[in-house]
Amino acid sequence: MILAGILSPITVTHYLVVGIILFVCGIVCLVVKRNIIAMLIGVELILNGANINLVAFSSPQLFASGTAPLLLDGQVFALFVMILAAAEAAVALAIALQFYSRFGTVDVDQGGQLNG
Repeated sequence: MILAGILSPITVTHYLVVGIILFVCGIVCLVVKRNIIAMLIGVELILNGANINLVAFSSPQLFASGTAPLLLDGQVFALFVMILAAAEAAVALAIALQFYSRFGTVDVDQGGQLNG
């Protein structure tokens, strides 16, 4: 095959680049958008980028020796982050629905009228 010499194996660096791109896209989405739902999507992108980096850092490819230990720390932390993201999404959706029922919009600039 001609492409066999061109394609290189996927390394930890590739995963880290994808994680960084997701993280930056989430930050940009969080800062630029004024819609509550779009901001929640930005938060989810940030958490997913962090998850990819956690799993990449626990990869056995990072060890120079041929026999790397079974590293599940990154996967366990990513699982906890996914559980946290599910809880955050449920609470944030409830807040967004309450915000919409009160103001009739999901534009966060209208939240300046909130009293607490």
